[in-house]
Amino acid sequence: MKPTTLYRPVGPKELALIEQSGWKSFPPRLRDQPIFYPVMNEDYAIQIARDWNVPASGSGFVTRFEVDADFLSRYTEQVVGGAMHRELWVPAEELEEFNQHIIGLIEVTQSFTSPNGAVQRSPGQARDSERRPG
Repeated sequence: MKPTTLYRPVGPKELALIEQSGWKSFPPRLRDQPIFYPVMNEDYAIQIARDWNVPASGSGFVTRFEVDADFLSRYTEQVVGGAMHRELWVPAEELEEFNQHIIGLIEVTQSFTSPNGAVQRSPGQARDSERRPG
């Protein structure tokens, strides 16, 4: 079984749910979140955690985890901006199966907070800290 390393930017609520799982799985998506999108590189995850999760929820985290590469082959890599903006689109109804193919534990590699810990929203910014730019 060959692992592929993926990253996922998360806010504090999702991080708490990951911790409750014993660092073994991602929580189910909310109704208005039809896609779970792990990203292919840490730089992209940092950008989302820092620039979107922090303003939306006061903090943002980058998680790193490994998934069986054979299982991942069912998902086409999506480029959603520049060359570094690469992610997989996993339908919400497949997340439980996706979680079963995580190898080892989910770990936090980066954390970001706003200077004063306050939530900072831009006009028109989505309130859902799980939404990605673009």
